[in-house]
Amino acid sequence: MPFIKMKKKLTRKEAQTKIEELFARGRFSSDEVRKIKRIAMKFNIKLGENKNKFCKKCLLRLKGKTRVTKNYKIVKCASCGFLNRFKLNN
Repeated sequence: MPFIKMKKKLTRKEAQTKIEELFARGRFSSDEVRKIKRIAMKFNIKLGENKNKFCKKCLLRLKGKTRVTKNYKIVKCASCGFLNRFKLNN
């Protein structure tokens, strides 16, 4: 019977540091963001302001035209054209 390597179980603190390291690095791919979102959902970790750093549709770094209305900040993604809306705090 071949040796099967078991996955290492992450703790909540390790998951939190892994998420912080990715966003501190600044450059990330859509696959990395997908993994980070799954880890955050698994351990019930809030992404907070980091949620505004990537497109909700294509999960790439959010760049593009920005509009600010009375209640929302709207950023049009340069790569896919999706309108990302973020509610402004009043």
